[in-house]
Amino acid sequence: MRLLLVEDEKKVARFIQKGLREEGFAVDLASDGETGLAMGLDGVHDLIILDIHLPKKNGLDVLKNLRRNRVSTPVLLLTVRAAIEDKVIGLDAGADDYLTKPFAFRELLARIRALLRRQTGTETPILKVADLTLDPARRLVFRGEKKIELTTKEFALLDYFMRNPDRVLTRTMIAEHVWDYDYDSMTNVIDVYVNYLRKKIDTDPEAKLIHTVRGVGYVMKVGDS
Repeated sequence: MRLLLVEDEKKVARFIQKGLREEGFAVDLASDGETGLAMGLDGVHDLIILDIHLPKKNGLDVLKNLRRNRVSTPVLLLTVRAAIEDKVIGLDAGADDYLTKPFAFRELLARIRALLRRQTGTETPILKVADLTLDPARRLVFRGEKKIELTTKEFALLDYFMRNPDRVLTRTMIAEHVWDYDYDSMTNVIDVYVNYLRKKIDTDPEAKLIHTVRGVGYVMKVGDS
C-alpha cells in the first residue's frame, strides 16, 4: 500500500513516515499544501493523511480540490482542533476520517487500516499461492510448514506479488506500489529485493513461484508455462 502524508511539522512528519514504513507501507511526504495537492492528483496513492494547517494551501482547500477533480482516495485529516464544528467542516469537505493531535501512533495506524478495509470492502484476507501463505494482519509468511522471516520491504514486495498472481508486474508498477518518490529508477534495487525473496521462498527450483519476464519485469505463478 502506498500512502501520501501531507504534513509541514518536520518532526511529526518523519515520525509518522518512519512508523508507517516499518509497518510495510510506502510513504510519500509533502510539506506544503501545493505540493500535497499535486502529488494527490497523481492518483497513485491508496490513502492520504492530510494536515489542515499547511503553508501555501491549507488542507481543507487541498481536500476540496482533490474532490473537485474526482480523486476518491480516502483522506484522513489531522488537526489540533477538536471542536465538533471543525470536524463537521472537514467531513463535509470530503474527508473520510478525522484525527486530533496529539495522537498515539497505534490509533493512527488503526484508523488507516480501517479506512483501507472500508475502501476494499473486505477484511484483510490471508493470501495463498500454491503452498505459500501470507497473513497481512499478523505479518506471517509460510512456505508449506516452514515459517519465513522477511524484512519490512521484502514483506511488502511479496504482499504485492501475491495480490497479483499470474499478472506480469513491470518494475515501474512495483516501484509505484512498494517504493515511493524516493525510489531511484537508475538503480537495480527492485531486482536486488526480488533476489532476496527468491532465496527465502524459492529454495526448491522445481517449485519456484517468482519468474522473470525478460525485458519486462516479474510474475508470480505456479509452473514455468
